[in-house]
Amino acid sequence: MLNKNYDLGSNTPTKIIADIRDAGDAISWMSNICGPHELEVHNANKMHFRHIGNILNSTTTAIGHIEYGTDVTVKVEDLNNSYSISLPLSGFQELDTGKNTVQSNVSSGVIISPANACELRISGNCRKTLVRISRQAMELGLESLIGKSISKPLIFESKMDANIGASSAWWRTIHYIESELSNPDSLYNSPAFIRDIEQALIKGILTSQPHNYSDEIRRAIHNKLPSYLIKTIDYLKLNARNEIHIDDIEWISGVSRNKLYSDFKRYIGVPPTAYLKRIRMEGVRSDIIKCTGEESISTLAFSWGFNHLGRFSTEYRKMFGETPSETQAKARFNL
Repeated sequence: MLNKNYDLGSNTPTKIIADIRDAGDAISWMSNICGPHELEVHNANKMHFRHIGNILNSTTTAIGHIEYGTDVTVKVEDLNNSYSISLPLSGFQELDTGKNTVQSNVSSGVIISPANACELRISGNCRKTLVRISRQAMELGLESLIGKSISKPLIFESKMDANIGASSAWWRTIHYIESELSNPDSLYNSPAFIRDIEQALIKGILTSQPHNYSDEIRRAIHNKLPSYLIKTIDYLKLNARNEIHIDDIEWISGVSRNKLYSDFKRYIGVPPTAYLKRIRMEGVRSDIIKCTGEESISTLAFSWGFNHLGRFSTEYRKMFGETPSETQAKARFNL
């Protein structure tokens, strides 16, 4: 089945489906999605290209799964007008930018930016999540964050962590959106709602994944924050392993508790206590991945101030979509 006639006239998400066995058709399909490229197929008889997903029409962001069925090499001179972001669900891929080579598997995705020549080697057993964001939408999102027009192309670091840090939260958001788009009763089928989700995805990757404008974004965000909030956030990050009470946070901030909570929710999105818990959870997750079983999960949790292991495990799973032991098992597997 080959469906190239998806309609971008509506503001609601558009389903896309491709089931292709011809390399030329596969190139044509993916060129329409991501941009111009060449495709080398290692075994044409085994090639079975599949792409199932959705296009979010207000910014033409595409989210879906693709696979080729055999080893292939994608050669890109310049995608021109899009950013291609992918994360294997199985198998692996390798991105060669000419300057360095990035290995990509279930724990690490890759980004291909416009104006960057590269080769992407994809294993035959690789099935991956692919997100395409238009260059125009990405640049508009960047300009809104820094408050001025950009003077040079936006280029991301090629490797995007899917295990730790803010970039891992971005991937979890993508997986959640995918699951919601498959539900006909979901809010994600509402044009007004999905438009805000698309903008959140763009700002999310701009603030979570390093690129050549990252310092400008950090400066712009800090300039918008009240100075007392910057001081309070720095304190929480520096002392996250120590016992901290709300009285301590209030004292450091120098403002009333009501103003502290109100401004944290206004600028950060969560109260200061929830922000501290997020820092600690990210810290535990990072340590679990780094230690790969050399220290027990309970020891690492205690070191970050989590004294009730049952509650910690429940909250960890709610935040990261997996248990601490599952994170540890993945870290061992990827050694």
